Amino acid sequence: MDAAGSQVEAECAQYAGLFQSGFITTQGGKLLCSKIIHLIHNMNVKSQVSEVLNECELRMYKSVAFPAIGTGQAGQRPAKVADDMLDAIVEFASKRSVQHLQKIKIVIFQTNMLRDFYRSMKKREGSNSSTIDSYMSLLKSFFWVKKQPSGKKKIVDLEKKVDLATFQICGESQKNVDKTESWLKDFILKDHFENIISDELIEHFDKRQIDTLKDLQSRKHVTIQFENKLFPPCIKISGITKDVCWVSMEVQKMIQNLKDTEEEQSKAELVYHLVEWRYPGSNDSFVAFDKITNMRLEDAKIAKKPHLAVKINGKNYKVDMNTLRANDDQGKTINIQRVSKNEGKL
Repeated sequence: MDAAGSQVEAECAQYAGLFQSGFITTQGGKLLCSKIIHLIHNMNVKSQVSEVLNECELRMYKSVAFPAIGTGQAGQRPAKVADDMLDAIVEFASKRSVQHLQKIKIVIFQTNMLRDFYRSMKKREGSNSSTIDSYMSLLKSFFWVKKQPSGKKKIVDLEKKVDLATFQICGESQKNVDKTESWLKDFILKDHFENIISDELIEHFDKRQIDTLKDLQSRKHVTIQFENKLFPPCIKISGITKDVCWVSMEVQKMIQNLKDTEEEQSKAELVYHLVEWRYPGSNDSFVAFDKITNMRLEDAKIAKKPHLAVKINGKNYKVDMNTLRANDDQGKTINIQRVSKNEGKL
């Protein structure tokens, strides 16, 4: 509500008590949409989504964007909300009378919820309705940018040559030999440790991560094994305790880097659907920045940063976020643009 501005707050106050259908509609205010539909909370998410979709069709809106309703202060389980929202969308898409509403978006900022919505969508794949499949495809393309596991498992070879050490134990009696053998085994096992790390992202390890694991295995007294027949896949690290702990931390860093990259790509994709930053091209045309730079520019604008360094055609530029003018190292100045993609749309 704060982002929408005082005009929307005033409209809500004006319509207070007039929620005849469980919602009221106001102008979009400062948000990048033409209308905002405000819901009175209840636990029936499916019913609320259905009512909003029918209202949008009645008002001849072309598009609508939902948050993950009820997963905030209401505390509903994300998996149940995902099922309820997608059930409502599938039922709506099945109606032959739908003529105006063309795009339905679900905006999800909490990365952990993506899995719940993805699983809910997977349950609906293979339906008989091409209309439903089209809606599901649109939803997936909008908020799910992760590569899904292919049916074919990657074969990862991290085989390590082990130099065997042979102990010959001689003693005055068999009892002394057995005692020494037992002590030796205990001593070796005392400094041997095994750790298993499980995560869905392990399946997305590419050549860079595999090469890093091979390097870690060659430099440290550990053996690294992939268990990618399990779900989620896992990595088993065994060897000397201090080396196992150190290598385990490095593997966790690799997984976290993948998570950070995917979260950044998801956010960049979301921002790209809302706003596009452009720089001058040829023949008085403008060219869109790549999605990551597009997100960084929008973040800088929201944070009211005075300047931001970007690359344009391989050259370094410093963008003045107030004037939207960019200067390169030689003093050349160009104008950049910010274009909202959702102006005039709900």
